[in-house]
Amino acid sequence: MTDGPSSTRRSGGGLAAPGRIKEIASAANPIVKDIRALAQKRHRDETSLFLVEGLKLVLDGFDAGWELKTLVVSKAALQGGSEILTRAVSRAVGIGADVIEASAKVLEAIARRDNPQSAIGVFRRQLTPLGRLALQPGEVAVALDRVRDPGNLGTILRTADATGAKAVILVGDCVDPFSLETVRATMGSIFAVPVLRAKEAEFLAWRSCFTGQIVGTHMAGTVDFREPNYGKAATLLFMGNEQAGLSDEMAAACDTLVRIPQAGRADSLNLAVATGVMLFEARRGALTL
Repeated sequence: MTDGPSSTRRSGGGLAAPGRIKEIASAANPIVKDIRALAQKRHRDETSLFLVEGLKLVLDGFDAGWELKTLVVSKAALQGGSEILTRAVSRAVGIGADVIEASAKVLEAIARRDNPQSAIGVFRRQLTPLGRLALQPGEVAVALDRVRDPGNLGTILRTADATGAKAVILVGDCVDPFSLETVRATMGSIFAVPVLRAKEAEFLAWRSCFTGQIVGTHMAGTVDFREPNYGKAATLLFMGNEQAGLSDEMAAACDTLVRIPQAGRADSLNLAVATGVMLFEARRGALTL
């Protein structure tokens, strides 16, 4: 995504290559085309890179220690004297990331929306292996069975962050957690909550060694969601697909199937809302013990 030679400098006792600054005004530039291609999952998988839109989220990634490859910034905002944007550019160059000073048309092309924000970051994604997940008594993680909606997944990651959940496991054919839509919905929590992916067989193999409890929400659940003892053991909350819920095989992997009582005519809750209810109840249960 960059071109031209780069000099090196001494930093922290070792050689580090400072990033380059390049001005681009045309959306047809090959560098811009490469960045735009990250809107497609195939290119994200091939490069292990993803887009982050907005200066706040870019700074969240910085602070969390994720690898920034390229920072695209608004040339107009820089010329307007934005101190925080200027500091972000200096910081990006200092860690070896490339910086693109972009026209409004270039920013709009990358973000695929009018009035884009002043900064877009290209980060290297991070996925945690399922085998590295270790939960202590009272700790909570979330598993999602075939979640398909990027807004739901992003909101769940944000809520998991807010409640102190240790991880989110994506089981089966799930939406990409690094799609631009999902990342937007996380509001920066993509950098705070470990994301794990597993095929169904891999998850079931891991489950056979998991010593905690798995609490799944299910229409056939007979236990009130407030009844499980969330503080006695590590807890994995298992939430199902938006339309179909937990598959029979995944439901059978749960120790307890619970139900969230409802009073109105709706027969179900939105997945992100239901997960939020479960997460805050698990947190409350763990804190009261």
